[in-house]
Amino acid sequence: MASSGCSSNRLRQTIVVALLLLASSSCLASAKHRGNGTTTTVPFHGKDELRRYRKIMAQVARLKKASSPDGDVIDCVPAHLQPAFDHPKLRGQKPEAEPEERPKVGGAAAAEAEEEAVFPQAWTDGGESCPEKTVPVRRTRRRDVLRSSSAVRFGMKQPRAAGVVRRDSTSDGHEHAVGYVTGDQFYGAKASLNVWSARVATAAEFSLSQIWVISGSFGNDLNTIEAGWQVSPELYGDNNPRFFTYWTTDAYQATGCYNLHCSGFVQTNNRIAIGAAISPTSVYNGRQFDISLLIWKDPRRGHWWLQLGSGPLVGYWPSSLFTHLGGHANMVQFGGEVVNTRPSGSHTPTQMGSGHFPREGFNRAAYFRNLQVVDWDNNLLPAAALRLVADHPSCYNIQGGYNRAWGNYFYYGGPGRNVRCP
Repeated sequence: MASSGCSSNRLRQTIVVALLLLASSSCLASAKHRGNGTTTTVPFHGKDELRRYRKIMAQVARLKKASSPDGDVIDCVPAHLQPAFDHPKLRGQKPEAEPEERPKVGGAAAAEAEEEAVFPQAWTDGGESCPEKTVPVRRTRRRDVLRSSSAVRFGMKQPRAAGVVRRDSTSDGHEHAVGYVTGDQFYGAKASLNVWSARVATAAEFSLSQIWVISGSFGNDLNTIEAGWQVSPELYGDNNPRFFTYWTTDAYQATGCYNLHCSGFVQTNNRIAIGAAISPTSVYNGRQFDISLLIWKDPRRGHWWLQLGSGPLVGYWPSSLFTHLGGHANMVQFGGEVVNTRPSGSHTPTQMGSGHFPREGFNRAAYFRNLQVVDWDNNLLPAAALRLVADHPSCYNIQGGYNRAWGNYFYYGGPGRNVRCP
């Protein structure tokens, strides 16, 4: 499906409209699509947009789409027409080839015996994947946008005040239990973390576990790259843990977004759907399922790549998106975050991690293990001088350690509201 010049730009803009389905009160027409017994209404601004929408959806339909057991629809979109390439700095580009050089395992990290990365998602339970030269994009529907507290900021985190402290800020309801390293130049980070179906109390809250790669002054120039798992009823419409990405160049003010909800992140993998549910998940006193994530900066082209452990690449954040991260990171952070809206005037019962405190240990508490950073020479090294901080230890806590199998690790999380966290 090739196109060029103005027609290529129009088609690319149309695919963003088709995938995001942003609602407007000034809609002049609508189209309906039926599937699995449900009807989705898609708003449009005029006949030209409707015609372009029908054209792109017809081509997407000829390629492939998959219905996930959790109700998601995954569209297989031509890789050169994915939302990333609507960004002014990326227009006219195509996904770049995978880097030949990957981070090298060195030092004590060589003792890590990591199995081939396994990344189970609900939509691939039946062996589904997208054809070559396409990427899976989770379809955003009108009801997803209408759930958002702000249609303008759909798919974005709430902006933070200038001068926020490290680990963000608890003044806006965000609470953390994290480990972090700082004071050096970092070119990536890696960790394995187990996945849980954390209970989230209200649609306005979320619970996530992730890696942050950070640079800037922690003011309005803050740059971050983020990836992990998240439970967010407002964003996804359910309580399933989902694989997510995020980026910003201005402390969450106006740039960046979750997943593919805006232009920026370039996906290259045809088997992993960003924003799709992770299944199965860990079971209390039962089997544990963890995922291994690696974010690293390609020494040659400068892009920040997302990799599943030592396995396949997911895609990259182009270096041209960033200011400070155009060079390197000055902080790496691992851990959990929740939003506490204080429903009914008391602390939220939204869970972080497994919903159990770190002292309960393996099979019961959430963990990060094999914490590593990438140095200037593209070496993976243990995250030395790791600092552990919990904003409210009575609500969500963190405890760390070291052993040969897990390297640097920590358990973290908690139930939120309890007798010591009113």
